[in-house]
Amino acid sequence: MADPELVDVVVIGLGVGGEEVAGRLAEAGLSVVGVERDLVGGECPYWGCVPSKMMIRAANAIAEARRVDGLAGTVEVRPDWAPVARRIREEATDTWDDTVAVRRFTGKGGRFVRGTARLDGPGRVRVGERVFQARHGIVLGTGTRPSVPPVDGLAGTPYWTNRQAIEVEELPESLLVLGGGAIGLELAQVFARFGVRVTVVEALDRVLAVEEPEASEVAAAALRADGVEIRTGVRAERVGHDGRAFTLHAAGGAEFTAGRLLVVTGRRAHLDELGLDTVGVDAGQRYLAVDDRLGVTEGIWAVGDVTGEGAFTHVAMYQAGIVVADVLDHVRRADGGTDPSGTASATGGAAGATGAGGSDRAVPRADYRALPRVTFTDPEVGAVGLTERQARERGVNVQVGLARLPSSARGWIHKAGNEGFVKLVADADRGVLIGATSVGPAGGESLSALVVAVHAAVPLARLRQMIYAYPTFHRAIEDALRELS
Repeated sequence: MADPELVDVVVIGLGVGGEEVAGRLAEAGLSVVGVERDLVGGECPYWGCVPSKMMIRAANAIAEARRVDGLAGTVEVRPDWAPVARRIREEATDTWDDTVAVRRFTGKGGRFVRGTARLDGPGRVRVGERVFQARHGIVLGTGTRPSVPPVDGLAGTPYWTNRQAIEVEELPESLLVLGGGAIGLELAQVFARFGVRVTVVEALDRVLAVEEPEASEVAAAALRADGVEIRTGVRAERVGHDGRAFTLHAAGGAEFTAGRLLVVTGRRAHLDELGLDTVGVDAGQRYLAVDDRLGVTEGIWAVGDVTGEGAFTHVAMYQAGIVVADVLDHVRRADGGTDPSGTASATGGAAGATGAGGSDRAVPRADYRALPRVTFTDPEVGAVGLTERQARERGVNVQVGLARLPSSARGWIHKAGNEGFVKLVADADRGVLIGATSVGPAGGESLSALVVAVHAAVPLARLRQMIYAYPTFHRAIEDALRELS
C-alpha cells in the first residue's frame, strides 16, 4: 500500500463548483490536489449550459427571421446545422478537450490528477495506487449523471442522453424526446426549428411540471407552433429498436416511432462510488445531505449538483464561495489564527453560523429562498422562489397577481413572438413577494428584478412606488402588482 502524501485539501470532481473551490484555495496558498476523471469544468461547458445555449441562440435566430413576415417584409430561411455543430466543437468544447481548463487550474498553483477518486477513511483519498491525506479537508464536487428510467427494452439501445444530442454532427429526420422538463423542451424546440420532426412524451399531466401551470401552457403552445407534438400523461412501458428506428410503447396501447430517442428524465448522484462508508456517511441517500455551510461531516464539504439543491451552474458557484470561506476559516483556526489568504470571510454573510468545523466568524450560510431558474425555450421561462401551489401547501395567506405580456406596451409593440406573462406570488400577511415567474422573449432577464425583491423581502408598498422604465418587458411587473388580490 502506498504511503499517503500529505496535502492541505483534496477536491474530488472538478466540475463548475469543484474547479472554483480548488482554484481559489490554491490561489490562497494552500496545497490543493484536484481530481477529475472526465473533463475539468464538468457538464456545463461541454454538454450543458454553454453548448446548449449556442444551439438555442441559432434556433432562435431562425425563428426570429421567420417573424419578419408581417413586420418588415419577406424572408426565406434555410436552416443549416453545420455551423452550429462547428461552433460547439471549436468554440465551446475544443472538441471535448479540457487542456485549457487543466492549465487554468494548475496555473493557479493547484495540482491536477486524472482519475477516479474514493474516500479511504477520515481525511484520506485514494486515486488508483496513490493516496492523499488532507490536512484541512476534502471537497466533493462529483455532480450527477443522467437518470435513465427502467423501461423494458431501453438498456442496450443506442438512445441519446443530452451528451449525444449536444455532440450530434448530422440531425436525424425524426426525434422522440422522453421527458418534458427544461432540458427536454429546450432541445426539442431547437431540433424542431432545424426541421426535425419532434415528439415529446411526458408521464405527468403537463410539461415543465415544476413551474406554474400558466408557464407550462405557454411553453407547450410555443413548441406546438414550432411543429413539436407534445403528449402528456403518457407512461412509457417498453422501447424497441430495429437498427433503424425506435418505437416507444406506452400504457394504453399508444406507440411512437422516430429515428432517434432522447432520454431526459432527470439526473442523479452516484454516491455509492465515493467510499462514503469509510467516513461514516450514508451512501444510500439520493443526494449528499449538507448543512448551511455545505458541510457533509467533519472535514468534508460538498458543492454543486451532488448536494441536490438544483442542477444549476449559478448554484454551484454560489456554494463554492461559501465552501472556500469555510475551508479558509477552518485553516485559520487549525493554524492558530493565521489565515493564509486574509480572506476567510471575504464572501460576507451572517455571523454565528457553524458549518463543517466552522467557527463563529462571518462565513455565509446557504440560503436558497430566492434561487433563480430559467428554462431557455422561446419564450424563456424564468422563476424564483415558491410557486402558487407550493405557497398554499405551506399554509401561506397567498395573493396572486398576473399580467399578460401581449397586453403590456412592450409586448404589443413586439408583436410576433410576444407570448408570456409575469406572475407574482405574495405573502399577504408579511406584505412581500415569496415567488414570481417571468415568461417572455426576455423572461430570464426580466427575472432579475424579481429575484432581488424575493431575496431582500422588499415590501410590496415599496415595489409599487418604484419607477419602471417604459416601454420595457419588465414593466409588466408593475401591471402584475396592480393585479395582486
